[in-house]
Amino acid sequence: GVPKTCPFVPKTLPSAPAEQRMVLVACGPYTTSDSIAFDPLADLIEVIVRDRPDVCVLFGPFLDAKHEQVENCQLPVSFAEVFKLCLRMIIEGTRSAGSRLVFVPSLRDVHHDCVYPQPPFVFPELPKDERPRVHFASEPCTLDVD
Repeated sequence: GVPKTCPFVPKTLPSAPAEQRMVLVACGPYTTSDSIAFDPLADLIEVIVRDRPDVCVLFGPFLDAKHEQVENCQLPVSFAEVFKLCLRMIIEGTRSAGSRLVFVPSLRDVHHDCVYPQPPFVFPELPKDERPRVHFASEPCTLDVD
């Protein structure tokens, strides 16, 4: 018999080579173990602005359930509010770079559904002009860049 093609592999290759893309991949947590300030995230945003990747795939956790201040309930606002602040920081901070952002949740994201497979994040506050640039994926997911 004829072997079947894997559903994730295209049956025909493009006739012309695709334009080269720069993809940045980062994985949380984006805080230090002793602070809820997103200093490592600020450093990552600087790299994105400097290198201007076409796509940034950002894996959670964005607010880590294992963080000491989360476990001890020492945050002044809700988990969801901290997450929204984190998203705003990333989206606004990378606007000048123009990079497409893909957010992928983690089972350790304290504000999100702790089920597997995980649904994408919901962020209705996302400004309309940012919607073409910002994507929320499920976990697991298959991403096709170009």
